[in-house]
Amino acid sequence: MFPFAGSAIRRLNQAGLAVIVVTNQSGVARGYFPESLVQQVHERMRQELASAGAFVDGIYYCPHGSADSCNCRKPKAGMIESAAREHHLDVARSFVVGDRYGDMELAARAGCKGVFVRTGYGFGDETWHAKDWPRQPDAIVNDLAEAVDWILVQNA
Repeated sequence: MFPFAGSAIRRLNQAGLAVIVVTNQSGVARGYFPESLVQQVHERMRQELASAGAFVDGIYYCPHGSADSCNCRKPKAGMIESAAREHHLDVARSFVVGDRYGDMELAARAGCKGVFVRTGYGFGDETWHAKDWPRQPDAIVNDLAEAVDWILVQNA
């Protein structure tokens, strides 16, 4: 995790906003790693967040490959729909923060606002592919801390 992630998520927690992780983990379907490793990584993330006084309300992951045609693989909205149902979220007032254009496509399909971060894959995706994006994100920021700043202003 980036060093600023815990404090950024803690700010969302303090604002009373649900924090949900949705992630594709096709390495499971491709046999790169077992599903138990995904669970271990999620537990480690929870521990690191807890040490920063932060938490996530839920983690949803898709263990399928792109050929599986499941409803949960991003950019399909299955994981967001499940999270919205299980956590009583208003998707129209929700945000997807991601470092790939597919995350912004997920936001659009689910009816959320999309916040693109330049960390992770973001800088390369924006630099090389933004001109081809069919729609622009609602915001483009440098990192999760700036994404939280933007979200909190929108939520004020």
